[in-house]
Amino acid sequence: MKDQIKKFLNEEQDPKAIEKITSKLNDLLMRNEEVGYIAVQKKPALTVFPDSIVLTNKRIIICKPKNLGLSMDFTDYTWDDIEATFVKENILGSEFSFSTKTDLTISIDYIPKIQARKIFTYAKEQLDLIKNPIMEISHETTTSSEENYVEFEDVVDEVEEVEEIETEEVTSFAEIMPVVPVYTEPAVAPSAPVVADRKLSELSQDELFEKLQNYKRLLDNGLIMQGEYDVFKKEILSYM
Repeated sequence: MKDQIKKFLNEEQDPKAIEKITSKLNDLLMRNEEVGYIAVQKKPALTVFPDSIVLTNKRIIICKPKNLGLSMDFTDYTWDDIEATFVKENILGSEFSFSTKTDLTISIDYIPKIQARKIFTYAKEQLDLIKNPIMEISHETTTSSEENYVEFEDVVDEVEEVEEIETEEVTSFAEIMPVVPVYTEPAVAPSAPVVADRKLSELSQDELFEKLQNYKRLLDNGLIMQGEYDVFKKEILSYM
């Protein structure tokens, strides 16, 4: 926080007041809230504990020390509640004031002129964002779209990589997958007739049907050709 507010010390802010305020702001700032400017009151007479005004991207915070600087009162107003801001330049400093939508008028005087101009400009910018949020939303949408596009490209690349790996694995699996005979019946030579212990004429209908099924299994497993199967089938059917 101290590094962020060093730029404020070049515009007549009291360093001790800035240090005291920022030490307490650490516990007051909300998530994503950033300090835009800090203005410190500078009265003609010696003021040990001046009032201050802090402008963030979410609200205006009025800081008023009390109890000889041992404690401090904080009053905040969100930008949604603020109706308008004003600056009145006097001989000794300026008066910064703003009105709320509930008809309240809050002012803090003896602000150095350069600081008053800075907080007035910053306040106008924040109010413009509230009244015309289209530009901000458009910028956020564009940024979000670019981020989503980049993320989408990453996802597509990952999916393509996974698909390529899966295809290679399946192809390799298909290449190394052997044809394993399911049945333990002895293989029959393709060009020779099946040698049987009994002639087909001696087999029963059930045995002939079972033999035909065995030939069909050999055909399905690629152990005999279609033509050979047709010959065996015709011969068996002639006895059924």
